[in-house]
Amino acid sequence: MKFFLDENFPKKAAPILESEGFQVFDIRGTQFEGKDDKWLFQKAQEHEAVFLTTDKDFFHTVPFLYESHYGVVVITLSQPDSIKILEKLRLALDVIKKHDIYSKCVRLTDHRIYLSENK
Repeated sequence: MKFFLDENFPKKAAPILESEGFQVFDIRGTQFEGKDDKWLFQKAQEHEAVFLTTDKDFFHTVPFLYESHYGVVVITLSQPDSIKILEKLRLALDVIKKHDIYSKCVRLTDHRIYLSENK
């Protein structure tokens, strides 16, 4: 499985994902840094990668804008920091390993997990 890190997602996620055998794409530090959300999401689709973000707009918009996609994981916490986000990422990996998230959006909050499918 492949993952694409949104620029707002902690860079420390990459070694966690790679240690699980996943391939990780991160455009930070490249000429593409700073591109808009639509461009970033499209790049994730070109790589056939699950999109990881802390931007909850993706949970609400992707199901309506894309007929199919490789999955989105959104982590939205009331007081986010990289440690808490990475803890939720580990939980998200458990969900992903148990469920096919193709064309689905998973949102993890402080106390809940939401699953959205394309309409």
